[in-house]
Amino acid sequence: MSSLALDRKPGQAPATDLDANGKVLSTAANRLGGLVPTDPSIGVEAIRRLYHENGYVWLKRFLDPEAVNAFRGWVFSHLARGGLVAPGSDPMLGLSAGTGLDKGQVDRILMSLVRSVAFEGFCAQPRLARFMDEFLSAISYLHKRKIMRFTLPGTATATPAHYDLVYLRGGTNRLVTAWIPIGDTPVDMGGLVYLEGSHAVGVRMEEEFSRKSLDLSAEERISAFNRNMTEGGWVSKDLPEMAERFNTRWLVADYEAGDVVLHSPYMIHASTTNQSASNRIRLSTDIRYQNVDDEIDARWGNHWSLGDML
Repeated sequence: MSSLALDRKPGQAPATDLDANGKVLSTAANRLGGLVPTDPSIGVEAIRRLYHENGYVWLKRFLDPEAVNAFRGWVFSHLARGGLVAPGSDPMLGLSAGTGLDKGQVDRILMSLVRSVAFEGFCAQPRLARFMDEFLSAISYLHKRKIMRFTLPGTATATPAHYDLVYLRGGTNRLVTAWIPIGDTPVDMGGLVYLEGSHAVGVRMEEEFSRKSLDLSAEERISAFNRNMTEGGWVSKDLPEMAERFNTRWLVADYEAGDVVLHSPYMIHASTTNQSASNRIRLSTDIRYQNVDDEIDARWGNHWSLGDML
């Protein structure tokens, strides 16, 4: 087991109200539910079927938890130089210092880390690479633009609802996102939440966008900041309203080190704020795979940079 036990029962409402952009998610049974975990041992064909049916598949303990936690410790040992981590604490715990943060230095270190051999190796580790070849029934391509995010406890940071194809329209729509929590991430730490059944909703939204965008230039059409999109390509900042509008549920989970979530480019997802009672920083990466022979969005051929408008 990983270092921090997760003991919330499946289907049990979170002990803490989940907040996103100033809105609290409803805990009503028809508005909040749990992601369904999948044992990777069921085989790639069954995993692929669940992915297409549900828009996601949550692969439990797919990666080595010790290796994931070791990588977490390595990341925070570097970010500690910018005052992010509590002095004298174990970097693997990722305890927030709370004060004394040098944001400029932390940002510079983070940009170095996403360009490092260690991060490349973490994202391209052999088991994941072999699995993606099987899952895509092709030689898989891992986009160079790979994102690593941290979220401090007690802040208002939360990702609004969106689907990933909004940011990847310059290439194929046959994409797969892998979201990897780097360390145990119980629901109160603000991991990803998914709008149940929304991979179909995302398809309809994209079709509507295409109809509205016939008069746009090719450059504007692929931009998430074009005049037919909301700010930054977000579907909504109001997560409770979205669940009501589509009469569905937000699905949440207590993620563990070693878990990997694959989701469709049309699956609507978001995050909630980090309300960790143990003062832990949330750390995760999201990376994209596709068939190497399909068209590749050229904008994703560069390393991720803060403010790169993607």
